[in-house]
Amino acid sequence: MRILIIEDDQEVAGFVKSGLEQAGYVVDQADNGKDGLFLATTESYDGIVVDRMLPAVDGLTIVRTLRASDITTPVLILSALGEVDDRVAGLKAGGDDYLVKPFSFIELQARIEALQRRSRSVPDAAVTTLAVGDLTLDLLRRQVTRGVHDIDLQPREFQLLEYLMRHPGQVVTRTMLLEAVWGYHFDPQTNVIDVHMSRLRSKIDRDFSLPLLHTVRGAGYRLEATS
Repeated sequence: MRILIIEDDQEVAGFVKSGLEQAGYVVDQADNGKDGLFLATTESYDGIVVDRMLPAVDGLTIVRTLRASDITTPVLILSALGEVDDRVAGLKAGGDDYLVKPFSFIELQARIEALQRRSRSVPDAAVTTLAVGDLTLDLLRRQVTRGVHDIDLQPREFQLLEYLMRHPGQVVTRTMLLEAVWGYHFDPQTNVIDVHMSRLRSKIDRDFSLPLLHTVRGAGYRLEATS
């Protein structure tokens, strides 16, 4: 998936770009509205993340221009302006979603993904059972089984597994796990993820011939049933 980021704050832009690239996205970046509008109208993207307040051309003008040009690429507007009237103005300009700063990367990615799956008939909230291969997680009973074997997980291990199972076959990065499971919006520079992943792997893979939890060196982890 190819994403365009139009953001003049280099720290924010770098944070978002790094996180999306770790998650497997191809990311282009512009630090002003003029260059961003040029890319948005001349290149093909699956999604655009645009700051509302930009030099040269502001974010709302970019969105209005895209819609007037019949460009329907989903647009997520970022802004420090978070009042109801501000959000309404962003949506009325043609934005598909509006995220207020400061924000967490995991929420931004989730919103980008949501823009891509609006046509799905069953929302994630309606899902009560997750499955990858012969591994099943029952969200209502808080039970995990693999084949006919029950697997006892600690609460944090359950959270980790649930997140992995909601992203089957995808590379899940450390940034994503830190935000989704621990609520960290920074890397605490500890081995907390490695320790918990080791414990989780020993429980869901140790007594089975087919491993499900895979380490993707330099990127993160992937839960997938591969022969």
